[in-house]
Amino acid sequence: MRKILLFLLIAGFAPGFSNVINGQTPVTNEKIAARIAAYKLDTRGTYKSIRWFCKDGSIRQPKDPCPDSLGGGVQHATYKDEVTSLWKSNHIFLGQILTPTEKEAFWDASNNHSRLKQYQLGKYLASIDDGWVNQKGQFYRGAVQIEDEQEWGMNFFSWLLAKDEVIRSEYFMVMQSLKDIPHQADDNTSQLMRAQSKVISDLYPKFMDLRVKIHNNPEAVDIEKVIQFRKEHESRLNTDISKKMDELVATMTKFHQPVDLKSIGKKVNALRVKTPLVETLKSYVQEYSENTTPASLTTATGGLLFQIRQQLPNEKNTVQRLRILDIATQLETIVFKQAALWNPTTVRQQLEKIYALSMAATGSGSIEFWEWDQVKGVLKPSSTESLTLGELTDKLEAARSLVEWSTGMVKAVYQEEVNTYTGFEPKAYSFIDDRIRSTVSLQLGKSVGELGAFIARESSLTNKVMDLGNQSSFRGLNPGYAYGELVVVNGSPEGVKIDGDKIYVFERPPSDLKPVAGIATVAEGNIVSHVQLLARNLGIPNAALSDENLKDLMAFNGTKVFYAVSNKGNVILKPATEMSPEELSLFAKQSRKEEKIAVPVEAIRLDQKKTLNLREVNAKDSGKLCGPKAANLGQLKQMFPDKVVEGFVIPFGIFREHMDQIMPGQDKSYWQFLSDMFIEADAQSNQGIAENEIELFQLGQLEILRAAIKKMPLNPDFMAEIEKDFQSIFGKPLGTVPVFLRSDTNMEDLKDFTGAGLNLTIFNVVEKEKILQGIKDVWASPYTERSFKWRQKYLLNPENVFPSILVIPSVDVDFSGVMITKGIVSGNDNDLTIAFSRGAGGAVDGQAAESYLVKESGGFQLIAPAREPYHNRLPEKGGTAKKLSTFEKPILSEKNIQEIQEFAGEIRRTYAERTGSSYAGAYDVELGFKEDKLWLFQIRPFVENKKALGSEYLESITPKVDKSKEIQLSGKL
Repeated sequence: MRKILLFLLIAGFAPGFSNVINGQTPVTNEKIAARIAAYKLDTRGTYKSIRWFCKDGSIRQPKDPCPDSLGGGVQHATYKDEVTSLWKSNHIFLGQILTPTEKEAFWDASNNHSRLKQYQLGKYLASIDDGWVNQKGQFYRGAVQIEDEQEWGMNFFSWLLAKDEVIRSEYFMVMQSLKDIPHQADDNTSQLMRAQSKVISDLYPKFMDLRVKIHNNPEAVDIEKVIQFRKEHESRLNTDISKKMDELVATMTKFHQPVDLKSIGKKVNALRVKTPLVETLKSYVQEYSENTTPASLTTATGGLLFQIRQQLPNEKNTVQRLRILDIATQLETIVFKQAALWNPTTVRQQLEKIYALSMAATGSGSIEFWEWDQVKGVLKPSSTESLTLGELTDKLEAARSLVEWSTGMVKAVYQEEVNTYTGFEPKAYSFIDDRIRSTVSLQLGKSVGELGAFIARESSLTNKVMDLGNQSSFRGLNPGYAYGELVVVNGSPEGVKIDGDKIYVFERPPSDLKPVAGIATVAEGNIVSHVQLLARNLGIPNAALSDENLKDLMAFNGTKVFYAVSNKGNVILKPATEMSPEELSLFAKQSRKEEKIAVPVEAIRLDQKKTLNLREVNAKDSGKLCGPKAANLGQLKQMFPDKVVEGFVIPFGIFREHMDQIMPGQDKSYWQFLSDMFIEADAQSNQGIAENEIELFQLGQLEILRAAIKKMPLNPDFMAEIEKDFQSIFGKPLGTVPVFLRSDTNMEDLKDFTGAGLNLTIFNVVEKEKILQGIKDVWASPYTERSFKWRQKYLLNPENVFPSILVIPSVDVDFSGVMITKGIVSGNDNDLTIAFSRGAGGAVDGQAAESYLVKESGGFQLIAPAREPYHNRLPEKGGTAKKLSTFEKPILSEKNIQEIQEFAGEIRRTYAERTGSSYAGAYDVELGFKEDKLWLFQIRPFVENKKALGSEYLESITPKVDKSKEIQLSGKL
């Protein structure tokens, strides 16, 4: 089920995407941006007029209040007509007033709570952009009444928190929304502090260093630094900036004031219903009200946050639930502040701090309970005097995972709205970063980085990435080396022009990534996605890094660099001017040529011009009658008949027969047009024409060919055969069975080239016309720019591409993914790597999938939980249904993992023997579960780049780590 996400984008099924919303054509981003610019200058902003709204439903003029006889009412602004029109056309809500908003509409459950999230995003933009859409409208008297807004907030949360399911599945978002929706609680001082410092640095760039300090590691000493900065720059500051600095100092003073548990005690004492949780809160306040150390207060408060989340469902009074959550937000602030003051000096203390912050992160909702259960045993502080370096590294990896998972939660919840807003308001993109910095994840990440630096020194596994701080956040995923220009993409990768000779740093790579020299990503998605497999196949250096690392690397954007990832995962990134002679020799012209392979075409049979029942083909037909997908699935059908669907194959010969037709507008066949293009390219090369010019010529010709194939007439006999196959194999007429059309070329799954995901798969299509058109679209897909470039990079004869098509009925699986019969992370050939996502098409297009290392020695290790807010279901009517996902439960059960492990064992034991193959490597298997029944969709060799793995240079930069080395926990960091 490869290429699912790309097809979704093309077909308009991607989350948040629609050509028509509520029957209206969406307003373009350019027009929305223009409107926002106008609103900023308008004294009424997004509002039209002020009115009184009476309880009897009547509306009155601003100077004519609702009389008591009508039950009173509220006063607020009405929206401009184009603002409300934008709700309907784009589902975008600007300048929201809560008082008149229906609670259900604001919760916006059917749109993944988009309206609520947009309110939070709007508040953020207002805080960093002087009111944003209401820069002048914020002074429009009577537009918003804070008392009414607070009352609405109280009513909203009382309504919302009555839903046990919300507490169970949306805890993180509820906790975050408490910081933004007014409801007579404390204001969000930390967010205000960051917003004010950002505004000042935007107005006066020399303040940037202090802004970075305040954002990354806020401490009380920063107050004096800001005051001193103001004095030193006073002569260059205008009145507005000076005033903003005074406001920042006041906010920082409030934020850094000593912990006052007595104020929390008053709130606890006001809780009327006496429950075990209330008693726990009282005990906490009583024990820690006196001065205590940051270590003990951080530990106790983190544990209390955990208990609140655990026990809140037992609180049946919804008002009390709200008050307890308000207390929890204050406790989270206490953890944030006290953790900054806790400065461990020994390894043991550092491990204790990481454990306490991990519990606090779970208690605040950014880690799910089941995820915490997977790592708590590893992270639990040890009672022994020492640990081996290997044991300590295990703790580091578990803690580092928690940091990635917790920041991934923020992105999973808010990224869609941020992406939408960034299209018309670039300032929105910093919201994710700001939100992460307001959570315990910031302090946890800092502590994990310090432990990582210590372990790196002890193991000599030190990254050397420019002159950046916190280098332990870099983690090599795939070995290799590259030289080229560094391109740092701080934002959406869509639309970024990809150059094959450059090294890219993405927050998340595009799903249709073309060949590049090297890659590093914040969101690696998962280790078995198409991008990761292709990088592994071609020896492209590939690493993961943190959000902070990406931002630091922005300073080197455009720099020529040398980039290498060793076999053990340490990373080197340095200016090209600092390359050693050995490193320069890696790119000498005589050794720069890639080792390419030729696709065998001698045995191909183009005389097979009839479709084939899937039961009639097996692995020996791969590259002869059809591609490896169909051949191997046919083999699996013979070996595991109840785990593989029925199907049929459109072999190479049918494609080739159609390519012999005369191409419209040409005096030659489609095949001759293709052949002439390669002949002309060779002639241009012999004439010394530059490679990039030849490539542009080829891509232009392929675009013409691809368009022509999509309009190619299908032979009547072939269409009749398709009709017959549907009836005889699927038992229903063509046009009534939803099917997948899977591209299957002779250039996939070669010994040294995987070709994973390079060509089109059309899935869950029902209508006869769409199926017949889909066949032509699949035939055309090997001639896309991306597919062609990957083939050109690795194959000697990329012109000899022959696509077959595998046609199988859709299976609306509950979850699906990939199994690699090797431990990619561990390097152990007898381990197992699995990655699954909810719904169809899981784990292959870079989704943040649930991934495990299943160990040969027994048990399994969670590598990453799923963090995708949507998944795809396959309705019988065709197309896709977009469903929302929550993360409170794992995708795979232990029973599922055990069944996968047993199946992997059978594949290892029998597949090569049954196929008569000498292949002894690992396999890449796609599979899914529907109602706990396992279904197989594909098996292919798992191809790794032996050149990169065996490189003498990479071996030379790979430290020899003594994992048995004893580390004293009382030792200094």
